[in-house]
Amino acid sequence: MSKITYQDIKKNKDIQTYINHADAALSSIGYTEHSNAHVERSAQIAYMMLHELGYSERECELAEIAAYMHDIGNVVNRTDHAHSGAIMAFRLLDRIGMPAEEIAVIISAIGNHDEQTAAPVNAVAAALIIADKSDVRRSRVRFSSKVSKDDMIHAGDIHDRVNYAVEKSDIYFSKDKSALILDLTIDLDICSIMDYFEIFLTRMTLCKNAAKALGVSFSVVINGSKLL
Repeated sequence: MSKITYQDIKKNKDIQTYINHADAALSSIGYTEHSNAHVERSAQIAYMMLHELGYSERECELAEIAAYMHDIGNVVNRTDHAHSGAIMAFRLLDRIGMPAEEIAVIISAIGNHDEQTAAPVNAVAAALIIADKSDVRRSRVRFSSKVSKDDMIHAGDIHDRVNYAVEKSDIYFSKDKSALILDLTIDLDICSIMDYFEIFLTRMTLCKNAAKALGVSFSVVINGSKLL
């Protein structure tokens, strides 16, 4: 069997179709953006983490692939989308000839990335959890160009407010690579720090557990202050 690369996955028309339709389904029920911007950013972060920690190039690429495909299950239903996505990924990857040993790693990661059932069962899964849950940014909010800052301050959906408030988001390792740091700049006129943690505390706890599985700590810095 030939090696299936991340670029092969990105060029696969079937996989792209499922990503597009999954995002459209989430858009119809008011969820934030889960399109190529999210999955490509997740893939980039997942690769970066394992690469910086010295994992093999192939393990890094498997993390990229898992992150790129991790939300396709939303085309079936938001509920239990991690498990639906893992089954879909198995069929897609098996059909294009990826070895079972690599498929097993990827579908384990996809099947273990959602808050309700997440677990860092392998390094790829740990990287995917962190990459997915740390993607908080203004551009994930679906809004009209006519929506003002004041509209967002009074928005009924706290998820939109929290994401819209994030002016800058970065994730990186400390110099000695002992800590992974999620560094956010938030407009506190739109969203309080308490609002952020009301929505993301569970996710940040998952990131902390996933980082521990990779042998590092996880910290959140908001507006220059370390909060976790």
